[in-house]
Formats: sequence, structure tokens, C-alpha cells
Amino acid sequence: MDASATPPDNRSRFAGDLSAPEPIPEAGIDVAVGLMRDGRLFRSGEDRNSLPEAAVLEEEFAAYMGMKYCVGVNSCGCSLFVALKAAGVEHGDKILINAFTLAPVPGAVAHAGGEAVLVDITERFVIDVDDLDRKAAASGARYLLLSYMRGHIPDMDAVMEVCRRHKLIVIEDCAHTMGGSWNGHLTGTFGDVGCFSCQTFKHVNSGEGGLIVTNNEDIAARMVLLSGSYMLYAQHRARPGLEVFERHKYDTPNCSMRMSNLVAAILRPQIKLIDERAQKWREIYTLFSQHMSDVRHIQMPERPEREGFVPSSLQFMLTGLNEEQIEKFLATADENGVHVKWFGVKDPVGFTSRHEHWRYLGEAGEVPHADRILRGLCDIRLPLWLTPDDCETVSRVLKEAVTEAVEPS
Repeated sequence: MDASATPPDNRSRFAGDLSAPEPIPEAGIDVAVGLMRDGRLFRSGEDRNSLPEAAVLEEEFAAYMGMKYCVGVNSCGCSLFVALKAAGVEHGDKILINAFTLAPVPGAVAHAGGEAVLVDITERFVIDVDDLDRKAAASGARYLLLSYMRGHIPDMDAVMEVCRRHKLIVIEDCAHTMGGSWNGHLTGTFGDVGCFSCQTFKHVNSGEGGLIVTNNEDIAARMVLLSGSYMLYAQHRARPGLEVFERHKYDTPNCSMRMSNLVAAILRPQIKLIDERAQKWREIYTLFSQHMSDVRHIQMPERPEREGFVPSSLQFMLTGLNEEQIEKFLATADENGVHVKWFGVKDPVGFTSRHEHWRYLGEAGEVPHADRILRGLCDIRLPLWLTPDDCETVSRVLKEAVTEAVEPS
């Protein structure tokens, strides 16, 4: 799909839609249609002659991740809440979170009854390990909800050393890093629990959905019960032994968040495509890096060799531009077919918001580096169908837009 185009005014223009996803694999469509004809869409069932699609997906994703246990839920936001509660969060507990993240993360903290403590970030858009060390000591927090925001992975050796020293329980928010790794070690397998997204714009697409993995049998049993298994938890295939549930089934509420069979059916064929898609995204990102590496006023983050990133989107900082110039850049890029999200926008728009907009957090801590970085941080989607010509055209649109913003005719 070559969506490149050149308009009459000699500006570059992109004719594609960066929000357009890949189609669902035919195998998933076939199973989903069969389920709709059968009517057995609910996550659990009383049919003893078949396995719920949700249970099979959980088993397959656990195997992909190399983890013992997996639970499918309605969204990644659900997965974060379920993970926090299953890990023991109680009302008023302090939970460390990245200052650069999206609204479902502080939302999950609030849902679980916790209090967020913001941790600063670096110019690689990842958590600042030194600030994590300071905030862990000062806050007395027992939990870190670590977001690999937009697919940027910190030095996990350094992060986990701080977490071990402060005895932090680590929940990994891997919404943007399914298939990603640090030094060959998959994200979602460093801490106590890993949470993943199945939203349309992520690495597997069911519209919405979440997957949670852990090797801790007690956390796993509580997650199954919290997710809404009723007393049909034996139907899960990536679960601990039934005796573990006896320790928790009378004390764990049913929050009715488990994934439906229809969603699971759509996802199952896509698990096999994760690594292939990751490689394609890296190729697309590399092309953008080559085109934009020397563009004045656009700063791309460094990507360490140990970071096995899966870039389903691209982020860059606008440097040396004032607010009026940034707004001009955004408008010009949009006029020419490239919609750019800006984290520095005064009021939250669409999917984009930042910690100042989450007033329910109260006094969550100062993060001066994040405040400076987010003022200039921009973001575009990278659909898998982008061709090399598409990448070149989008890059030209961005270059021309920033030039017009700084040097208007």
C-alpha cells in the first residue's frame, strides 16, 4: 500500500491513514464466525465437551512468554488493576509510576485504591533509575508499576537492582512492548507480573483486551478469581493447581473482567505473528531514523543495543520551538496527511494526556525532567503496511512542517 502523493503546491503530502490497522487473520475470523453461529461467546461455560477459546489463548500466550500462568481480561487497564489487587495492594498504598505514561495507568492505581508517586524520566523517554531510587526510599512504596511507555525500555538490569534493594513488587505495563526485550529477556518477565494490551493499535488486535502473566501461583490464583471465573476456575489451562485456589476463593471478589471467547478467538492466530510483526516494525522505524536523524529541531531518542524494542509508534522531541511554532508544525503536518499527537498540549486530547491533567492524583511528586521533555514530545503511529516510499513521504512532511514553523514564508 503506497500512500505517497505530491500536491500541486510542491509540499509533500501523505495520502494514507496512519490509524489504519492490519486486517484480522482469516483463521481468527473463521473461528469467531463459528462461535457467533454457536452462541457460546461467554468466557466460561457448562459445556463439558469443548474448551473455552479464552482458556486456550491463555495457555498459548503463557507458552509464548515462557511463563507458567496467564489470565485474559477485557483491557490492559483491567489487567493493571487485577495485577495490583492480586499482588496485595490495599487502600492508601503508595505505588511508584513513570511520569510519562497514559491515563489507564494512574486510573488503575486509583481503581485499586492506591496512591501514585510519580518518578521522573530521561531523554530516552524511560524511567529515571536514580529518581526511582530516591522516590522508593522517600515514599516507602512497596510497588512499582513500570510502564514501557510507547515501547521505550530502560536499563532493566539497573531498574531491577533498585527494586531488589527496596524490596519492590514490580508490575510491568507492557502495553507497548509485546515481543520486546532487554538484553534478550522479554519484557513482562522481569518483575512479579506482566500486563499486555490487545487494543487495535498494539501488537495483536482484538479491538480491546488484556493479557497478564506471572510465575507466582498465589498471585495467579487471585487474578483468575478477580477476573471473574466464578467457581469454574478449573477451566483455565494456564493456572496453578486447584489446591492454590482453596487458599483464596473465599476472600477474593469476582470483578467480572475476564476476556470473552470471541475476543480470544480473534487473538489466537495473531500470537504466532508477534515476532514477525516486531521485525517489520523495527525495519520501518529504522527507515524513519535514517530520514530524520539530521533534521534540525527534531530530536530522536537513543536506542541502546540491548533494547529489543517493538516500535508500533514513533516519538521525537521538538527542540527550540515555542508553543505557537509547535502548533503551526502540528497544523501543517495535519494539512498534509500526517496526524501528530503532542504531549505538551494544554488540555488533554484524544488518547493523549499527562500527569498535570490527572488532578485526582493530588500531590504525586515533582518530575522536572518529564515536564520539560513532555512539553516538546510528539508521537505518530507506525502501521505495518507502511512501505519505504511511505516512510520517506511521512518524513518529508514532518521536515517541511518544522521548517515552515520555524521559518514561515
